[in-house]
Amino acid sequence: MSIQQRMRSLLEAEFSPVALDLINESHMHSVPDGSESHFKLVLVSDLFTGLPKVKRHQLVYKVLAELLAGPVHALAMHLYTKEEWGDASTPDSPQCMGGSKSS
Repeated sequence: MSIQQRMRSLLEAEFSPVALDLINESHMHSVPDGSESHFKLVLVSDLFTGLPKVKRHQLVYKVLAELLAGPVHALAMHLYTKEEWGDASTPDSPQCMGGSKSS
């Protein structure tokens, strides 16, 4: 199972998402082709209702702790309730300027 599939499975099991989009953005960074190290997560869940952004992030970090300690280098998180999602727009990720991407 790929890292992306493992992440998706863990998130689905824990958050019963209304919407989940997990995008592998590794190709935008100075990593080998086929890498699974940089991700963007858009997650909409009723479990986020009443929670501040920091607490939402902490919940996701806890669920993905093993992967974040190893193969996953970066995870941009955009976490919403159903109500917030209706009005939300997810920002584009910035272009990587590190390593060979800066030249």
